[in-house]
Amino acid sequence: MSSLAPTLQAFFTDRLIGQRQASSHTIAAYRDTCKLLLTFAEQRTGKPPCRLDIADLDAPLVGAFLDHLEHDRGNSVRTRNARLAAVHSLFRYAALTHPQHAAIIQRVLAIPPKRFNQALITYLTDPETEALLAAPDQTTWTGRRDHALFTLAVHTGLRVSELICLTRNEVHLGHGSHVSCVGKGRKQRVTPLTAEVTAVLRAWLAEHTGPPTAAVFTTRRGNRLSPDAVQQRLNKHAATAARRCPSLAGKKISPHVLRHYVDGWVMWPVRVFPLAGVPRGPVPAT
Repeated sequence: MSSLAPTLQAFFTDRLIGQRQASSHTIAAYRDTCKLLLTFAEQRTGKPPCRLDIADLDAPLVGAFLDHLEHDRGNSVRTRNARLAAVHSLFRYAALTHPQHAAIIQRVLAIPPKRFNQALITYLTDPETEALLAAPDQTTWTGRRDHALFTLAVHTGLRVSELICLTRNEVHLGHGSHVSCVGKGRKQRVTPLTAEVTAVLRAWLAEHTGPPTAAVFTTRRGNRLSPDAVQQRLNKHAATAARRCPSLAGKKISPHVLRHYVDGWVMWPVRVFPLAGVPRGPVPAT
């Protein structure tokens, strides 16, 4: 058996899960990178993955793999660099367990990330945001759900992963209304709610009942929404809103763009909360 197979298994079980306690998203991203790399290496070397060795994954092959991601699979430079970071993490672990391959590993670790121009951040103006939030048909169940979902997203800056995983017991609508959830990097986030958002969520939760651990936003069958489903609903409502606010037609709107609403409520990377009786001031974003 080659040294690559046990190294891969130990990397995921011992390193990522046991030592680093990596999130499920990180593990899935690293897993997908390894699958792509092994498939590419099999095509290049003619060896099945079970026979590949660390020596087969040398710097020229990894470099060709990165080019394959960009030119054949159409990945962005940002995605390419994320895949490279996963490969680097694997090889740094391999360096500790297989010093006999130190020269090959060092050359792979020397591959730099690719530089790229940062795109300007898209944001929504007041009229665009109002048109988007008014687009869902609130005479329907899905329209009321989408209105509540996007209202919460716009006024809190929650990430799409935080929105779809939000449960009823994480929404507090009494005195000092807020949502409390575990965000990116396993950080506990507590975000205040305005009176407007509180009213929308109270109406939605009264209609969409369930146990305390039930997701706030689900499909009609009670399943949690996926990120793709949220993007699909956002595309639908953005197209409807563009008829009322033409400036939306020229913007590519994603759930992340909702975090850049700039009417004085939420501004990233600094969050501003208009709390009753409390002067407005910047709160460092997490």
